Amino acid sequence: MRCASYCTAEGYAIDELAKFLRTEGLDPKFYDNVIHIHKMRESNGDTVSDAELFIFPYGCISLWGMSEEEELSFIDSVSLFEVSPLYTYTLDTSTYDYENETLINEEDDEIMLESKDDLIKLSLSHGLTQSVKLEAFEQKIAQTIENTRHLPSELATNGKISLSRKKLSQKIGALFAERNSINLHCDILDTPEFFWRRPRYETYYRLASEYMDIQQRLDILNRRLEVIHELYDILSNELKHAHSSRLEWIIILLIVSEVIMHLYSSIKEYF
Repeated sequence: MRCASYCTAEGYAIDELAKFLRTEGLDPKFYDNVIHIHKMRESNGDTVSDAELFIFPYGCISLWGMSEEEELSFIDSVSLFEVSPLYTYTLDTSTYDYENETLINEEDDEIMLESKDDLIKLSLSHGLTQSVKLEAFEQKIAQTIENTRHLPSELATNGKISLSRKKLSQKIGALFAERNSINLHCDILDTPEFFWRRPRYETYYRLASEYMDIQQRLDILNRRLEVIHELYDILSNELKHAHSSRLEWIIILLIVSEVIMHLYSSIKEYF
């Protein structure tokens, strides 16, 4: 069976989404701020299997036991409740089955579950959705670095950046906004509060988190954020330098104009 995790937006309007799901005949339940839906799948009027869906407020959905077509159809149906939709969604898939013990076969990308306990799937889903959320962050940071990587080398080669003060200010603003956006949302990648009251389920979350290498990837993300911080400092200093140079030229021109006026006055008196 298929397990898929999507990140489609920066967030979901979770309360409005829950109301919509009720009007669709579903029965959404809340585990803290995560919506859980137990859905019966049918084919030609016959029940095929159960599907479990978990919708996270930070713009991610984990779907268990659905086909790709069913997943995309559901995601499209809730797209109206997305907050700041992503240009392209991030996705990670694996398969799952039931065995005597819950574990993850990394070579085959297969999750083995010890039971049909919803909370086991939810615990694993916390780690799986954090992974696709982290991937969305990684893509944003990579694009930001790519868009600005020419600026330090241009500064090293030419001694200045060939951007107007307005464009330079816009670049600085974009870097600052990107860095702050990631920093503000990085708490999403911490251990969820869900496990503070259900500590016995935290093992399953850790299993998924280690499977997706979240801590190692988070360390890399933080290093890339440091690169953005350095770029921000470089551009800020360049803007300050450009502003200082402009003031120096204004002062020079004022001095020159004063000297010229003084000479003019002296010559006029002489003649």
